[in-house]
Amino acid sequence: MSYQAKHVLQESEVVVGYTTYIELIQDIIAPHQTVIRSHMKKEVERALEALEEAKAGKVVSVISSGDAGIYGMAGLILELLYKNNLEEYIEVEIVPGISAVQAAAARLGAPLMHDFACISLSDLLTPWQTIVKRIHHAAQGDFVIVLYNPKSKKRIEQIQEAVDILLQYKKTDTPVGIVKSAYREGEEVHISSLESLLEHEIDMFTTIIIGNQSTFMNKTHMITPRGYNIHE
Repeated sequence: MSYQAKHVLQESEVVVGYTTYIELIQDIIAPHQTVIRSHMKKEVERALEALEEAKAGKVVSVISSGDAGIYGMAGLILELLYKNNLEEYIEVEIVPGISAVQAAAARLGAPLMHDFACISLSDLLTPWQTIVKRIHHAAQGDFVIVLYNPKSKKRIEQIQEAVDILLQYKKTDTPVGIVKSAYREGEEVHISSLESLLEHEIDMFTTIIIGNQSTFMNKTHMITPRGYNIHE
């Protein structure tokens, strides 16, 4: 969490968020603050409730895990703001956070030093065939590929299909970083290979970074060269 994010949370009268994320900031929330929480798939309802509180003149924070603008709530809030013609009544500030891709990359070393693509394997809001197309194109372009939401208790086949697609374009020994709960309790960090990826425990709190053809591993780090000439 950035210092700015912590500051605006402490200055808020109302804090709105997914239950799991509210639990992550219990040490920041004060007794005088109103907390509105709900479960997964209630994002629209949470956003509308937050806008109603803000329209009433309150200072409201809508929280996301990581960065609000990367698979977070920022876009939904802005969409609803404009759809409901509330832009002249409510001032919105997007406070940057530290995304899972940044946190995971830092734990692994420097795997994102060149072009990369982020793809969520969750098909709750995006058709699976669209996700499949994106995996193909990202792999064909030799991007470093970051996989968000790789596997859940009910959604177990998508990660297998994703690996099968990637193996059509990438070598079996392509370095892969697997980071669970980066910078949080229960953190796990593993550096493996594409062919061994599925041997590791993977869940919704896991971020996977798959290297490009230049990515390599040393004893402790995963590194994607930027292209500097260091051999002179």
